[in-house]
Amino acid sequence: MSNGFGNGAHHPSEEDPLHELREAIESVRKRFGGGGGGGGGLSPWPILVIVAVLWIASGIFIVGPDERGIVLRFGKVVREVGPGPSWHLPWPIEEVLKPSVTQIRKEEFGFRTVDVGPPARYRPVEPEALMLTGDGNIVKLEFIVQYRVKPEPDAATDFLFNVRDPRGTLRVAAEAAMRQVVGSNKIDDALTDERQRIQTEAQETMQAILDGYASGIEIVTIQLQDVQPPDEVSDAFKDVISAEQDKERMINEARGYANDVVPKARGQAARLINQADGYRQAKIQRAQGESERFLALFEEYSKAKSITRKRLYLEAMEEILPNVDKVLIDEAGSQVVPYLPLERLPKSSSTAQAGGE
Repeated sequence: MSNGFGNGAHHPSEEDPLHELREAIESVRKRFGGGGGGGGGLSPWPILVIVAVLWIASGIFIVGPDERGIVLRFGKVVREVGPGPSWHLPWPIEEVLKPSVTQIRKEEFGFRTVDVGPPARYRPVEPEALMLTGDGNIVKLEFIVQYRVKPEPDAATDFLFNVRDPRGTLRVAAEAAMRQVVGSNKIDDALTDERQRIQTEAQETMQAILDGYASGIEIVTIQLQDVQPPDEVSDAFKDVISAEQDKERMINEARGYANDVVPKARGQAARLINQADGYRQAKIQRAQGESERFLALFEEYSKAKSITRKRLYLEAMEEILPNVDKVLIDEAGSQVVPYLPLERLPKSSSTAQAGGE
């Protein structure tokens, strides 16, 4: 028996997607006797109308604020819709996918989280963690990558359909980018203060790889969790790092000592120089004064030699004998017996003479 659904059927087209629905309803109506003119049986039309309404209503969908709606018609992408209510042709003609475009996803490299805790427990994955540095050393590097779907038109479509396995593609790209960056740096850069630069370079390299695949993925951040030498040489590297720290400490101590001693020495040198300058100025000024005084005396001496000579003599005596006990004997009394007043000598001198005897 032939099926009434096959008569006059056409493939659905984008110009009239309800064409197949109308033909199916018309075939059912013809099969069950048309407009209900005979027999008085139950008419199927109310049921068909209800089924048709429910089938059409099944195409209503709501896209969340963090999602993008991707409408597929027979498996082919026909459009994207933003957040809010919308409608598509019911299944099996069209269907909708609603990937999240704001969710931050995370991938771990070099380790896996076994239990989030607290306390958290991790399992190392050494084949991912061991990397070769630019100076020929091996470093054990664990990192995480946070990513999301790009908040751009058609990015969600790229994320779902341009690559077969977005997560696997991201992991391969992340590992390749990190190995490339670590391989162009020395091991000391990865272990010390160049970690931020390595993170930035790895993120830029990874984003360029994913953009080349048109994956629709945006790298939010790459964070190095733990960077250390392999377990086999960990003790040797610790000794090297400890020696470098001792070196830095001794350099800092030497700089501190120099900063303490050098200013003091410079201050003492400046003080001695100032004292020498003062002494030199004093000597020069005193010499100039003496020379001017001598010239003035010489001028007076030239005018009155005897008077000047006598005045100079008296002034010299005033300076030499101001506190000396003196006995003056005039030459006229040459017949007088010299008299030495012993009782007027200082007592200290007498006592010293007595002690000497």
